[in-house]
Amino acid sequence: METATFLTGQFLLAMPGIGDPRFDQAVIAVCAHDEKGAIGIGVGAQIAGLGLHDVLEQVDIEPGDTPNAPIHFGGPVETRRGFVLHSRDWSGQDTIDVAGKWALSGTLDVLRAIAEGKGPSQWLVALGYAGWSGGQLDAEMTRHGWLNVSDDARMLFETETAQRWTRGFNAAGIDPRLLGTESGHA
Repeated sequence: METATFLTGQFLLAMPGIGDPRFDQAVIAVCAHDEKGAIGIGVGAQIAGLGLHDVLEQVDIEPGDTPNAPIHFGGPVETRRGFVLHSRDWSGQDTIDVAGKWALSGTLDVLRAIAEGKGPSQWLVALGYAGWSGGQLDAEMTRHGWLNVSDDARMLFETETAQRWTRGFNAAGIDPRLLGTESGHA
């Protein structure tokens, strides 16, 4: 009997030549993956010209002393919906623990807590997500396009956005400069 391998708590790295410009050098933090499907938050690109203060203003939350952190492109699905990946030292209404590595929240209570200085000690905000139906991600993983790597929360909170893709490949022992843009066929 085969046992399914799920990728919750891992990172998906877009391979060169993935074929979809939305995912060029994408890094996706997989927050849930099971037989019903998967959801991940993109953490490899920021949305130009949009900061946390802009988002807080849109939802009528006073930013206080909160830094005007960049907003990440979470994925192509529901790009107006916000998500916060954060350290596990705070939990709110809908917070889910991601494999004991980080947490994911998607309601305004986390933004209010951050603005009040009472939220998680580490966090990043993203708009949108990447989603897969049951079996879809599993099938994609058998083709050229994604590499899954295991890493810890430092990938999210201590690595600059522009360096996450390279860090992921390095964690897998791969120099991304040596990768080609096409897969071979035997």
